[in-house]
Order: sequence, then C-alpha cells, then structure tokens
Amino acid sequence: MTGAEALNAFLGGLAARDASEHTRRAYRTAVGQYLAWLDERSEDWRAPPRPVLRSYLAELAARRLARTSISSRVAALRSFYRHARREGLVDSDPWAAVMTPRLPRRLPKVLRVDEVESLLDAVGAGKPTAGAAAVRRAALELRDRALVETLYAAGLRVSELAAARVADLDLGRGELRVLGKGRKERIGLMGAPAREALAEYLADGRPVLAATVDGTRDDGSLFLNARGGSLGVRGLRYRIDFLLRRARLPDGASVHTLRHSFATHMLEGGADLRVVQELLGHASLATTQIYTHVSPTHLREVYRSAHPRARVADKDIHRP
Repeated sequence: MTGAEALNAFLGGLAARDASEHTRRAYRTAVGQYLAWLDERSEDWRAPPRPVLRSYLAELAARRLARTSISSRVAALRSFYRHARREGLVDSDPWAAVMTPRLPRRLPKVLRVDEVESLLDAVGAGKPTAGAAAVRRAALELRDRALVETLYAAGLRVSELAAARVADLDLGRGELRVLGKGRKERIGLMGAPAREALAEYLADGRPVLAATVDGTRDDGSLFLNARGGSLGVRGLRYRIDFLLRRARLPDGASVHTLRHSFATHMLEGGADLRVVQELLGHASLATTQIYTHVSPTHLREVYRSAHPRARVADKDIHRP
C-alpha cells in the first residue's frame, strides 16, 4: 500500500471515531506533507531510518515553526503509524524512538471571582424598552447572560455548549447533558444563578430569536443567534470575546478561560480532584492536575491543615 492510500485509510478511521473536521484536516496536512517529503527523497514511508526523521525535524525547525506546532505534527505522525501498525501495514512506529522537543508546561489563565462578576455585568440587564429592536436586543442580552452563567457553572467546552439542545436541559435538576470528546456523554451541573438565567432566556429570550425572519425552522438548539439559527462555535466565541473586551478583562482571556476558572475555583473551594475530573470530562486525571498548580497558596493552606506532621506554627520550628 502506498503512503497516500495509508493516509486515506487513516483519515477514514478518524471519521469512523467521530473525530472533528478540524482534527481530520490537521492530520491530513501533517501526515500528507511528511509523506510528500519522504517521497521527494525516495524514502520508504513504512520504515524510514532514524537519521531521516531527525532531518525532517530539523527542517521543521528551520521553517521557524513553534515547538507546539512541531509537537502537534509529530503527534499526528505517531497516530498515523499506530493505525498503520494495527492494520498490519508496518511492523513498528519509526517515530517511537525519536526524541521530540519537550513543551513548557503553561499554566491556564484564570479569572478571579470578581472578574467573572465583571463579565456578567458587561452583558446588560436584558430588560426591553419600547420597539422591536429593543426587544430583540434584550433577548440577546438574556442569551448572553445564560451563556456566561452556563459556561462558568458547568465548566463546559465551547463545542459542547454550541451543540446543546433544549431537550438536553433539565432546569429542575440543574443538569445539562452534553457530548464531550470521543462522543462521551456526561452531565454538566448548574447552580441557581445559571438556572435562573436559562429560565429567563427560555421564557423571554429564545422565543424572540426563534421568531425572527430567518429562524422559521427551529432545530431545537439551546442557544440561537440573532437570525434565529443555531449559535455555532464561532459565534459563541465571538460573543464571549466581545464581552471580555467590554468588561476590560486581562488580555488573553477567552471563552475557554471560563472552563479553567470553573476548575480552579472548584478546587479552591475544596472539591476533590477526581470530582473535578469527572465534571470536566477529562479521560485522565493527569490532565486535571494542571489546575492544582494555579493556586499554590490554597494548596499550602490545605496541606498545613491536613497533614499530621505539618500542623506546627513557624514559631515552633527551632533552627540551629
């Protein structure tokens, strides 16, 4: 089988596992460029020698690609070879023995609780005045408040919230059923502020948006755009970014910052790490553990209060 045929089979496998179009496009580019590079040098894609792979890494670095980009490309290549090995096309992954640049561990950006309040203040009151335009503007404000409250309350990914439907919501129990990565279903939990914001939006906001000229066919999406259609990932990002700028919050804050803030504030409030893992939908606890580095002061306080041999005041420590 040629490299191109193996790539097509690999992409077909990704589609069968419901990988996103973004993921498939990124993998197609990374693996396709790599296979073309090997072909130009008459190298067999099934077993390129290690010096050749190191040369490829050197070329990527010479293009001034960021270490994160190089790491993402190598991850795509390793995934490609794992698939090829499962299909019996290669004997082993040639990239397994190649060291790649280690990425620095970046701590997630987190909003303070008062900054979340500032973001909500930036939304608007959601109270209509006279006129159709004012009624629609108030409906959008109710939607935006429900967006922010739900993202922060449940720690959802933007793609999860964009795909949510009215039928997935149980306001009485404060639950929203979502599909996470790998199409794994989980329940997002919400407190009173998010439930109240959603109730107001469903009663006075969503019907106004659904009745717009372009919104003649209501597909049941929980959040609608100004034309009455489903509010997609791009539109959701745009709205949250707009509100973050309006609230004059720190540069670099994004819609995903609300998810980081949810996890951090839960841990600071005393939540167990595995509970936060479950709420975030992380497959690995190691992914969730990055949030334990965000608030070292809180961790130190918990350590001193919980460890039996740490319950000693600094004044009681005698130094020689």
